Amino acid sequence: MRLWPIYRFEISPGLLPCSRSELWVPRMEVDDFGRLLEGERILWSGRPQQGLILTSRDWFLIPFSLLWGGFTVFWELSVLSQPRAPAFFPLFGGAFVLLGIYLVFGRFLIDAWIRRGIRYALTNRRILIVRSGLRSNVVSVNLDRLSSTRLSEGSGGRGTIQFGDPVPIWSQRNMGAWMPSLDPTPQFIGIEDVRDVFDTIQRALPAEARGT
Repeated sequence: MRLWPIYRFEISPGLLPCSRSELWVPRMEVDDFGRLLEGERILWSGRPQQGLILTSRDWFLIPFSLLWGGFTVFWELSVLSQPRAPAFFPLFGGAFVLLGIYLVFGRFLIDAWIRRGIRYALTNRRILIVRSGLRSNVVSVNLDRLSSTRLSEGSGGRGTIQFGDPVPIWSQRNMGAWMPSLDPTPQFIGIEDVRDVFDTIQRALPAEARGT
């Protein structure tokens, strides 16, 4: 994890100039979480997996997008081959071709770009998800109000932790069906050492939330 230097100056009585020592702290805690609540401390911080990510939903979404894209390209070519076709037909078909391009591979590029600006933190009180970029926002989930946690572990110790119940795939507000970075359910996506992070979350939960 990248560290960021904080300089601490110590002044001895009657002596000038002061001496300087460096205190190294996680960069996220300084830049993104400098407004922690009183008494709050970071237990873990990290970032989502970068690059291409495939989820279990892609077993359905990839064949669907290929079928959609193939049909729209065929329809557009058929229209263009008709010299007397109405002028708006190519424009209408072109919009669906662009949508097909997005579904086939554009969504993966956008998702990877969004995840580059996402950072995660677990504190002794909250789950924090910070997104920078065009849609900058901070998602905060109090541990004492956490309804459920779902662990999905993959190879190499990476995996995803969801905080709350997943939204149905065809929900009107579930763009996350196509891009995990926009899933309305708060989650740590493709993080390293996911089981250790999950265990840390369980230990940080209030006793009543753990059922003990």
